[in-house]
Amino acid sequence: MGTLPGAELVAEGRADLSARKETVAALLVSIGAPRLRVLGLDIPETLADPEMRLYSLLSREGSDSAHSRYNALVRRLVSYERAAACAR
Repeated sequence: MGTLPGAELVAEGRADLSARKETVAALLVSIGAPRLRVLGLDIPETLADPEMRLYSLLSREGSDSAHSRYNALVRRLVSYERAAACAR
């Protein structure tokens, strides 16, 4: 599933979760963890309240663009999940 759209972000998020890092990728994978697990991915323990924490992190990096960046990241996650489901 490494060639699917958004695969690099999911791989980065899984690695960051394993290292217990709070990053954009780790929070995004935490959001998608239930579906990603159903798709057969081994997802480490997730971070609590990932939606709020992701938005907060994006706001600190640039409050004017936080909303659009959040939505774009979630769209990439959903794109990955849909492609992974089709690839099964």
